[in-house]
Amino acid sequence: MINNCPFCKSENTKRYLKVKDYFLTQEDFEIYECADCKLLFTTPRPGKSEIGRYYKSENYLSHNENQKGLVPYLYKWVKKRNIKNKFKIALANNYVKRNKTRLLDYGCGIGDFLCYAKRNGCYVYGCDLSADARSLATKKIGETVVEPSELSSLLDCSFDVITLWHVFEHVDDLESLANQFYRLLADNGRLVIAVPNYKSYDAGHYKDKWAAYDVPRHLNHFHKESLENVLNGKFALKKIKPMKWDAFFISMMSEKYLPNGKPLLNGFLNGLRSNLSAKKTGEYSSLVYVFSKI
Repeated sequence: MINNCPFCKSENTKRYLKVKDYFLTQEDFEIYECADCKLLFTTPRPGKSEIGRYYKSENYLSHNENQKGLVPYLYKWVKKRNIKNKFKIALANNYVKRNKTRLLDYGCGIGDFLCYAKRNGCYVYGCDLSADARSLATKKIGETVVEPSELSSLLDCSFDVITLWHVFEHVDDLESLANQFYRLLADNGRLVIAVPNYKSYDAGHYKDKWAAYDVPRHLNHFHKESLENVLNGKFALKKIKPMKWDAFFISMMSEKYLPNGKPLLNGFLNGLRSNLSAKKTGEYSSLVYVFSKI
C-alpha cells in the first residue's frame, strides 16, 4: 500500500474514503487525498502484472458491445448520442478544419469515437491497452490500433488533437503520459480529457458506493484543481464542458451497489438531481476539460 502521492510524491496525504470494488472482486481499497497537488488516488495500486484481472468481466461495457440487458442497452443508447457531442467539443469549428485534423484517441476502446471522427474527415489514430479492444477497433475503423507503448516511436507534433474519454483516471504514471502528449501535440494543439467529478451531487449522495470511483480500475480521481496541477507548465485550461448523460448512467450503476437499490427509478431521479444541482455549481457528474498546449 502506498500513502505518498503517486504524482507529486508528497507525504502530506490523508485518507479520504474507504471503498470496495463493488463491480467485480469485492476487495477493499482506500482513496487518499494529497494536500499539495489535490489529487485523489487509489491505494493499494495493482501492478502491471495484476491490473488486467480487474478488467476481466463481460460486464465491462466499454470493451464489450455484445452485452444484453437494460443497463447495457442504455449505455449503448447514450454512447451513440454522446459521440456527436464529444466530436463537437474536440473539433470546435473555430479551431481546425476537420478534413485536415490529425486525431489521436488515447484509450480508444472498441473504436466508436474514431469511426465517427474518420467519417467526418479526420485522420485518425487509436491506441488501447486491451488486445481484445484493439482487435475490435482495428476491424471497425480500418486502421491499425496500437498499444500505448508504440506511441514513443511517433514523431514530435504528430497530432492536432488528443482525446481521452474516461481514460486519464486509469493511468498509473500521469507525469510521463502528460510529457508524451506534450511531445506528440502540434504547437497550439488541443488536449481533451473527460473524467468523473468526485465533487458532483451524485458522488456526495452515493459516497463509497459511487460507481465512478470504480476502484482499482480508476487509480486517480480528479477535480478541476488537481487536473490543472497535473498538467501545469505544459497545458493551459481553456474551457470545461459537462457530460450530462453520465449522471444518469453513473447513478443507475451506483444504485446496483445498494442493498435495496432501484437502478432505473432512483438512478434516473438522482441523475436528474445531480444535473439540476450542477446548473448552479458547475459540478456535473463528469466533465470534459479542454486544454491547449503552451
